[in-house]
Amino acid sequence: MKLDVNLCNNLKSIRTRLGMSQQELANIAGVTRQSIGGVELGQYAPSVAMSLRLAKALGCQVEDLFWFEEDLPEVEAILAGSAPKQQQSRVSLARVGDQWIAYPLVGNDAFRIEMIPADGETVAVVRQSDLGVFPQEELPKGFPGISKLSNPEGETLAVIYPDAGESVRVKEFPSISKLPLASALRLRSVTKVASNEPPSEGEAQSQIGTNKVLVRLLDDIDKLHNTVVIAGCTPVLSLLARATERWHPQLRIHYRFAHSKAALSSLCRGEVHIAGMHLYDPKTGEHNIPFVREALTGKSAVLITLGVWEEGLLVLPGNPMGVKRVSDLVEFGATIVTHEAGSGSRMLLERKLQEEGVPLHKVKGFDHIVHNHQDVALSVVSGMADAGISTASIAAAFGLGFIPLHRARYDLVIIKEYLEEEPVKQFLSILGHQLVRSQLEILGGYDISNIGEVVANIS
Repeated sequence: MKLDVNLCNNLKSIRTRLGMSQQELANIAGVTRQSIGGVELGQYAPSVAMSLRLAKALGCQVEDLFWFEEDLPEVEAILAGSAPKQQQSRVSLARVGDQWIAYPLVGNDAFRIEMIPADGETVAVVRQSDLGVFPQEELPKGFPGISKLSNPEGETLAVIYPDAGESVRVKEFPSISKLPLASALRLRSVTKVASNEPPSEGEAQSQIGTNKVLVRLLDDIDKLHNTVVIAGCTPVLSLLARATERWHPQLRIHYRFAHSKAALSSLCRGEVHIAGMHLYDPKTGEHNIPFVREALTGKSAVLITLGVWEEGLLVLPGNPMGVKRVSDLVEFGATIVTHEAGSGSRMLLERKLQEEGVPLHKVKGFDHIVHNHQDVALSVVSGMADAGISTASIAAAFGLGFIPLHRARYDLVIIKEYLEEEPVKQFLSILGHQLVRSQLEILGGYDISNIGEVVANIS
């Protein structure tokens, strides 16, 4: 039978997983080996009888072997970060608030120790470059336009869908963000009905977001609903994630590495449930709270402390250069590595250099940027750098020397409405668990006496 181009199969993977050759499967199913090979290669579709025989021989359902590509469910999602260049990309998915968020699995985000399995793949991306601007009378046939209709209480957006013949049908939406993805993908023009003049290309592009994607699911949607997304920079978050999944096997923790300000920005954009941060404000002497107040305008949040950790300089074992303060880095000609701007560690180094009257450009290697605490330690271990800012627990894990500079409180920032969601409740419930405390105590470098305590309410 001629192959339906939309028919997919995983016959080979199931067969090889069971340790069967093509000939062995053919003998059991009562078909030829060539038939097995043809189906596996996608050269033709098996008959109903052959499909049933194959399923019986492999001990599975026909639906486990064959499916139509369009049978995979699809959801509309907001792409976290910038859109990948390719139309299709692997993503992780989570429900944050009232919308799906898609996290591209590219670069370092695609790995921890092992490669991360994807929840879906993007099949369409709305880009600014897809837009064109035409006067109403010049709309291309077959493409809808979008008009801004005069309204005393504000602007109402209307998507114009061409029907057969000369007629059109119009559906109104309160804002461009409420457009269904299918409409956004077909959108090719923006016009002003009242003035009959098209907006400038810049105006048109500013009205359309470029981060809406259509995602074809690769996993059970019920599992995806039960996901908590955390952004932060402390490796302890990954430890907590694995611990939570042990005690709540149905819960998924999606941990996104981000420095403090980037994590807080993700929370503000609605991309994560929880942001971890360790920023110090020397003007008020407070940790995190002033930064959250400034960033979360119009939103309510709580800050729950994870612990107080020691921050300082990582150096070689025994501190052979005799470094005691950051100004020694210049005096001894030491080379350092630094974190990205906006990170708590970078801000600590800049603050200490300023306090000791050392210009940033005097420090050798100040422009050598790494993106996580492990890379700081590896740079020192490998000899690429003499020192770098990190934590006492990282120093202990890599067997390095440590010069303490500051004790910082690490807090988890959570939008209050997320506190009512069951996955978030399950994650927070493990903070006071004795086994979690034991893990952190053995790790060292953390004062967890107040773990799980609400340290601030922001409204």
